[in-house]
Amino acid sequence: MTVHEITAQAAAAQRAWAVTPFTERAAVLRRAGDLFVERADVLADALIREAVSTPAKAHFEVGLAAQDCHEAAVLPSHAAGEVLAGEEDRLSFYERVPVGVVGVIAPYNAPIELAVRSVAPALALGNAVVLKPDPRTSTAGGDIIAAIFAEAGLPGGVLHVLKGGATKGAELVADPRVSVICFTGSTSSGRQVAELAARHLKRVHLELGGNSALIVLDDADLEKAVEAGAFGSFFHQGQVCMAVGRHLVHKSLYDRYITMLGAVADRTPAGPIIDERQLARIHEIVTTSVHAGARLIAGGGHTGLHYRPTVLADVPPHAPAFTQEIFGPVAPVTPFGDDDEAVKLACDTDYGLSLGVLTRDVMRGLALAKRIPAGMVHINDQTIDAAAHVPFGGVKSSGAGSRVGGSANLDAFTETRWVTVRGGQ
Repeated sequence: MTVHEITAQAAAAQRAWAVTPFTERAAVLRRAGDLFVERADVLADALIREAVSTPAKAHFEVGLAAQDCHEAAVLPSHAAGEVLAGEEDRLSFYERVPVGVVGVIAPYNAPIELAVRSVAPALALGNAVVLKPDPRTSTAGGDIIAAIFAEAGLPGGVLHVLKGGATKGAELVADPRVSVICFTGSTSSGRQVAELAARHLKRVHLELGGNSALIVLDDADLEKAVEAGAFGSFFHQGQVCMAVGRHLVHKSLYDRYITMLGAVADRTPAGPIIDERQLARIHEIVTTSVHAGARLIAGGGHTGLHYRPTVLADVPPHAPAFTQEIFGPVAPVTPFGDDDEAVKLACDTDYGLSLGVLTRDVMRGLALAKRIPAGMVHINDQTIDAAAHVPFGGVKSSGAGSRVGGSANLDAFTETRWVTVRGGQ
């Protein structure tokens, strides 16, 4: 089917779904969450085969998708509006109504979770959804999700999977029946989506790239800092928007930190990158950064698509490993002398997704974090985290528009309509 035909079917099915009793919509979402739990092994296997996930990452992702559905199941029973004060003799209130058809464009790195976190709340609130997965993960990120919701009792036509590349995505954004677009992907692609959506006066929710800093202050526990830093850069081969992209380490701990982090990298198995193009990009960033003055401590090579966990020391702020989102298992490390310099280095980026600060002095960490723009802050933890009940998103080039997750889903997937009622004519 064409995009036009798919959105026409979705719009037609949405009208009946929107007036389905909220208890029935909630039941579908609960059942979908249960199915993600029951089918966890099968779904994880699909992620391992198609999205180059490790077993641990795959099961973690499926678990998050289940949480997304269970959390979304409470949305239909949320207060649907509010009575408003007024001077006239009439009832005045606002109500939340579904936006209609929601377009969800999801990436390859966590294809189930990064689709379901938008699909589930959008459906729960009475919308239809057209899901366009990344072509590289269209089974796990598309067909499997649709099958789960169909088995959970979602009426036909309410959820569609649109397969294809950027051209199909552009058609989805431009289609007049689609009211809201949720896009997760690179900042460059997100800009194109936002520009096209603006021309059609569409609301757009963008979750884009990151180059998140992990700041290791002079009083941090060194062993725990290295453990956090390694996880933050090497989890899922660094193919995570929230990955630690820059390790900023106080000079008093710096030499020991890079030595210990290099040892962790050397004993960490190399994992696969999604494709040759992304692998080549990672390697180019590493080699160009070395030419720019960075020191290669560990890794820096690959066997097939398996890129070795890599540690770069003395990374200058002008090197690509400092300025760009790598999306690979690379840990760039840069020293700093005091808190002011750490803040300056952390702010020296176009991104603002996540931030980690490691210190024994929690209040010092919070005070420092207030000076650094970021959508999420984790004191004494690395930068990768997500939960279904928490609003999620970044600032600057890491995202724009309303966030999704938790209570933010109400604003993301409903319109507010003002209604007045007079007694008689």
